[in-house]
Amino acid sequence: MSDTIEIERDTSTMSAPFVRPDVAMLLAMMAASGAPPMDQMPLADARDAYRMMRFVADADPTELAIVRDLTCPGPAGDIPLRYYDARESREAGPAIMFFHGGGFVIGDLETHHPYCTELAAKMDLPVVAVDYRLAPEHPFPAAPTDCEAAARWLAENGKTLGLDITGLVFTGDSAGGNLTIVVSQALMAKPAAVPVIAQAPLYPVVDSSQTGGSFTEFAEGYLLTAEAMKWFGDSYAATPGDPRNDCIHGELATLPPTLLVTAGLDPLRDQGRDFAARLIKAGVDVTYMEMRGTIHGFICLRKGVPSAQDDCDAIFRGMKAMLAR
Repeated sequence: MSDTIEIERDTSTMSAPFVRPDVAMLLAMMAASGAPPMDQMPLADARDAYRMMRFVADADPTELAIVRDLTCPGPAGDIPLRYYDARESREAGPAIMFFHGGGFVIGDLETHHPYCTELAAKMDLPVVAVDYRLAPEHPFPAAPTDCEAAARWLAENGKTLGLDITGLVFTGDSAGGNLTIVVSQALMAKPAAVPVIAQAPLYPVVDSSQTGGSFTEFAEGYLLTAEAMKWFGDSYAATPGDPRNDCIHGELATLPPTLLVTAGLDPLRDQGRDFAARLIKAGVDVTYMEMRGTIHGFICLRKGVPSAQDDCDAIFRGMKAMLAR
């Protein structure tokens, strides 16, 4: 046993991490393209590049009965939303609210549109995606403030969409995974018109102070880089330790059943592992999934990384099992 511990601590003897063949191919193509990293582009160009990635690397949208743009009132004006449903009408039941990733700086309803259509189809539940304000024009806490306002609006106004909503399920990736947890914490502390019944943060950022471990091991060469995280953090300008950003410091014991997903080659992997462990210790019903051999952002890479479809299907199965409990 002591020999095993010694080997784990001696990083010089560790073998290279497992990388799926399709992930390796995508990373090689991106490296060969010569395109500058997004954090080195002008802001408008970075946002355009992120939108364009959808057409290069993501699957086509899934056909649905309803895809409708709408707005809800927010603290700084109307918040754009997009409503997805595989059915024209449905009986009373839960609704999913989705918060997109992009480091609080890039990303919008378009970047995650294919995933949201797939989420609505595979879960057979209504999905409402939130186009919250982005930094640096709107730094912290604009994003969580908008998302909480949108969640409370949906809880009270489902009937305007023809829905009888009995509970809310929050999910999102990366920055959206952070917002998933932050909004859950806010609505558990001050309940909305209907309860939060589950959450599914995907490779979330939960601790902006993280150093070492996966943050160092995968600092470059695996899509999301440490430099990009610095750019996002500087732009977002959150107060260090504020639980509305570093949600690992927020109230954990009251959180709803949680499906927490990480990617094996992600700088954020270890903080996701840590957060899942803390939730378990706090007594929360947790399902933890780590998608081995893949990278941050995989839910939006189903064409560039075909194995990501299996990962997404596993997420949907996990969410269904969580709701069935």
